[in-house]
Amino acid sequence: MRQSKNNFRHESLQDTKTIQEILKSITKGIAKGKLTFSDEDGEMVMEPEGLLNLKVTATQDEARHRLNIRVTWQAEEKVKQKKPLSVS
Repeated sequence: MRQSKNNFRHESLQDTKTIQEILKSITKGIAKGKLTFSDEDGEMVMEPEGLLNLKVTATQDEARHRLNIRVTWQAEEKVKQKKPLSVS
C-alpha cells in the first residue's frame, strides 16, 4: 500500500476467488455510499454518491492481459457559510 494525504494504493498477487470477493466488497460499498480501503499501512474512506463515471479498458499483449476499471465522481462541495464582509 502506498498512501499520501488523499491517495491509497495496494498491489498484491491474489487468486481469482479473492479478487471476486474484493470486487463484491467494492460494489456493496458503492451501494451503501461508503467505501473503506485499508491494509496494514493505513486506511482511506470514500463516500460515492450521485452520478458516477465508469471507464472500463481491456488490453491483451502476447503474455500480458490487463483489465482496468475506473469509477470517478465529484465530491459534494461543503456548503459555504455566510461570512460578514467589510469593505472600506
